[in-house]
Amino acid sequence: MKKRTLLTVLLLAATTLFMPAQNKLTLQSALNNYMPEGMRNIIPMKDGETYTQLSNDGKKILRCSFKTGKVVSTLFDASTARGDAKIQSIDGYILSPDEKNILLQTNTKPVYRRTTIATYYLFSVENNKYVPLSENGPQQSPKFSPDGNYVAFVRDNNLFLIKLLFDNAESQITKDGKKGAIINGLPDWVYEEEFSTNRSFDFSADSKVLAWIRYDESNVKMFSFPLYKGTNPALEQYDEYPGSYDYKYPVAGSQNSKVSVQTYDIKSHAQRQIKLPIDSDGYIPRIQFTSDPNKLAIVTLNRHQSRMDIYMANPRSTECKLALREESDTYIDEKTYTDLTFYPNHFALLSDRSGYRHLYWYTLGGQLVKQITSGSFEVTDFYGCQEKEGKFYYAANAESPLNKAVYSTTLNGKTTKLSTQKGTNTAIFSANMKYFLNTYSSATVPPVISLRSSNGSELKTLVSNKALAEKAATDFGQKEFFTFKTSEGVMLNGWMIKPRNFDPNKKYPVIMYQYSGPSSQTVADFWNGIGFYPGGSLESYMAEQGFIMVAVDGRGTGGRGAEFQKCTYLTLGDKESKDQVEAAIYLGTLPYVDKDNIGIWGWSFGGFNTLMSMSEGRPVFKAGVAVAAPTNWKFYDTVYTERYMRTPNENASGYAINPIERANKLHGDLLLIHGTADDNVHYRNAAEYSEALVQANKQFDMQVYTNRNHNIFGGNTRYHLFTRYANFFKTHLMK
Repeated sequence: MKKRTLLTVLLLAATTLFMPAQNKLTLQSALNNYMPEGMRNIIPMKDGETYTQLSNDGKKILRCSFKTGKVVSTLFDASTARGDAKIQSIDGYILSPDEKNILLQTNTKPVYRRTTIATYYLFSVENNKYVPLSENGPQQSPKFSPDGNYVAFVRDNNLFLIKLLFDNAESQITKDGKKGAIINGLPDWVYEEEFSTNRSFDFSADSKVLAWIRYDESNVKMFSFPLYKGTNPALEQYDEYPGSYDYKYPVAGSQNSKVSVQTYDIKSHAQRQIKLPIDSDGYIPRIQFTSDPNKLAIVTLNRHQSRMDIYMANPRSTECKLALREESDTYIDEKTYTDLTFYPNHFALLSDRSGYRHLYWYTLGGQLVKQITSGSFEVTDFYGCQEKEGKFYYAANAESPLNKAVYSTTLNGKTTKLSTQKGTNTAIFSANMKYFLNTYSSATVPPVISLRSSNGSELKTLVSNKALAEKAATDFGQKEFFTFKTSEGVMLNGWMIKPRNFDPNKKYPVIMYQYSGPSSQTVADFWNGIGFYPGGSLESYMAEQGFIMVAVDGRGTGGRGAEFQKCTYLTLGDKESKDQVEAAIYLGTLPYVDKDNIGIWGWSFGGFNTLMSMSEGRPVFKAGVAVAAPTNWKFYDTVYTERYMRTPNENASGYAINPIERANKLHGDLLLIHGTADDNVHYRNAAEYSEALVQANKQFDMQVYTNRNHNIFGGNTRYHLFTRYANFFKTHLMK
């Protein structure tokens, strides 16, 4: 589960709302006027000295110097590029390996969270000319071959190949693709959502073979939800009668897609199936060719996701050899396979086997060369290495779970901190690792993007967000970090924002926000607010209404090692809700807190834990708002749920820990919010929970949003939601 997902026909940009002239925060300005400036679609170029970026208006692809940040050249300019169909702007781009051609992405339509359908054009940098990649309809997830002579893509669940050396001749590789049955080269819904991927195919290093994952979802049960005409957008086809959206969605304990790995020899057209020793109900979250064209790396997981295997498969003989097995008593951390990186002779792996997520260096054959990092901290991101030099670049919270810095470490153990400012730092490195773009932010500083050399010295600031920082300094409340110990002896981290006119002699109502999901982190020193809005704009608005805004990361959240994160295994919601209750009890001891007027809210998993916390048994919350909340894990998808809970048959007692079972214990005034077209956490969750509350004779408020997905966005929707949210807490928490 993630905080947001997208459904094609329902996404619409929010209405722009303008901030009034006065300096006082309004809800409209809080939601719309504090977005920081950034940089779009950064891609390091092969020379190691330059990178490309998309202009903010989408009209140009600029090539810039890593040393100076200055524009070296313009690779694409919509106003001067030649083509039969005039392109006004692009949504994204893909460089060919030789950087002579570019795939221009236009007319993009989201499918779910990561997949899109778009029309791509093949643009020649030298000729300043573009042509349609295909005349036969839009494409999904295209990819150049390593030699740049082919482009593969997916259309209608089938793989296609474009031969650039043969006048862009198009050939269809698979023909068995069918909606609701067979998918070639693209993940199914649950793979996309929970394995964080939008492509399931790859070319061999010599560009002679194409490999892909084939998903057979024929036996996955269909889920359907109604669609109405609505507005923003209006679905005119449902003007007279409602329609429905139907797709394959495997709930916990049910059957997943059957997966296999196929290969296609481009010259001989031979298609083969890899002899992969995968469990009948196992997963394939990743495939990737190594630099050796005879070694296709295939990552598999058992259904419990407690065992990960990396196989090296020969794409022609179809034989597999086990290179590495990683096992856990609970579950394999997602970063272990999402950040897996291959080099000519080695691969880098992140693992929490030591109790904290650290970086390990292996030969391609699976022999451990060395554990690169160690200690009571987490490596959060791996950026790359200089294989010959034996130097590794990564981000870690080595100084505090609340901070993140960029580091380099050599094979002999010499570690250098490359980012200098305290807060949160992330990086994009040049191809030769000589330079990097550093993005820094803190609770008081919006993102600052700077160019740095590999030793950490700053070369130039590209984005300062100075004006935003000055505006926020006068408009926002100050985020204060704190820690406290629960009655169970657990130290928890939190932050609070007080009204700017705070009077320590007064007692204030409190609103607690939390997400609380496994490995998530809300309490950290970075420019972030509650869920969606940067820098604390929404919190600051609510603080100006007279609330103290608080967030506490309880057990199960990330940044503090495997024991803290994985202690919620098999009992989601138990410890998480206890910790929010403990946080409320602690806050109630503070002299400026009105302990009788404490509220709680959250979205998605945060909505789930809001309901769990309000029915934990200790009546500390007077009011709560639960948005898009799961209410019983047996309603949610296989991959996410079973990672933390196993199946309902295996863990009946764990699944019984849910809001529906606790409905008769609900204490406090509740506002339940859900979209009817939520493809992620289905409206079913709100419907079943509301019925449980009715039968338990619990009064509650409910807000339903027509045709809105998990993101609950479109037209005036988001403003309406947070108006309802704000008014609800004002009504129930203010005396």
